[in-house]
Amino acid sequence: MNKLDMTQAIMVAKETKEVSWENIAEAIGMSPVWTTSACLGMNSMPADKASALCQYLDLSAEVREALEQYPTKVWDQAVPTDPLIYRLYEVVGVYGPTMKEIIQEKFGDGIMSAIDFNMSIERKEDPKGDRVIVTMDGKFLPYKAW
Repeated sequence: MNKLDMTQAIMVAKETKEVSWENIAEAIGMSPVWTTSACLGMNSMPADKASALCQYLDLSAEVREALEQYPTKVWDQAVPTDPLIYRLYEVVGVYGPTMKEIIQEKFGDGIMSAIDFNMSIERKEDPKGDRVIVTMDGKFLPYKAW
């Protein structure tokens, strides 16, 4: 089973069981962001977590094996057209250079890791319209000179 088929099987089971990503993540003891990313094929799951997820969603051993496979982290290089994903792309387009300047001013010449990384997504009620809070927490990796 490939990652695409795996994701499709997970999505069907999620919808059939009427559970949220938070429910699934809680059931396997991981964060909702990481769990969702692994289920969408962008991360691999340790065997115990893949087994727990498949047991929770009543999925096959083939799905478990696919969850454990190392992913190829490739995405479409075109500007995304989904409105939510496009807006995040727009945030990086508009504020990316600013983020880079401030990170490098505070830390030096380097990058924020997407490997040693955590992210959370929260909802904040607001009378003018609820707010989306995205927190990214990545290890700073200085560039090496040799």
